[in-house]
Amino acid sequence: MRAFTLIEMILAVGVAAIVLVAINAVLFSALHLREVTQAAVDDATPLDQALTILRRDLQCAMPPETNGVLTGDFKAGNVTSLGLSQPVSVEIFTATGALHDNEPWGDIQRVTYELKDPATRIAAGRDLVRSITRNLLSSTTLDVQDQPLLSGVESIKFSCFDGTQWLDTWDTTDTTTADTNLPVAVRVLIQMAGNNSDNTRPQPIQILVPIDSQSRTNT
Repeated sequence: MRAFTLIEMILAVGVAAIVLVAINAVLFSALHLREVTQAAVDDATPLDQALTILRRDLQCAMPPETNGVLTGDFKAGNVTSLGLSQPVSVEIFTATGALHDNEPWGDIQRVTYELKDPATRIAAGRDLVRSITRNLLSSTTLDVQDQPLLSGVESIKFSCFDGTQWLDTWDTTDTTTADTNLPVAVRVLIQMAGNNSDNTRPQPIQILVPIDSQSRTNT
């Protein structure tokens, strides 16, 4: 019976070592790619969720009505909103409220979007906050609930299209202007804060939301 020689054993061990090194390199590359991909997904998820909520609020905006209680105003620009101490970027009455058996609220709610200083001062940018008021018939102080959506935001701008031009402000309660109805479309421009270490600035994020609901002619 013929046994393996020393040279054959050395060659076998060497080939096995080369195969193991190759497998380790492939496994390390796969793990690194997984970590990079997971980090990119984690970074994009809050932004995607914020844009989805923002788009849905605009699409479900309620048209204003004269002396309406549950169909309120639509304001964009530097807006003073009842119950909030700081001006907001937009105020919408929208049919996006969740219905629950144990809560007497309907699906119409007042929603505002504003930027607030982060709780951690070292964080870059500000926090995009969605403020919600469910009980629109309250005769006392309004119960406003803040919902933080996105951090690291440098600025947010709403522009409204009246059919011919884009306007930086909109107020359906101002009867001296022609924008007493909902805009035809709303453009939202979000600028994320850059990296202070290398002074880089990401590209702005823009969404365009058409609004189909119209209740009255502009008079």
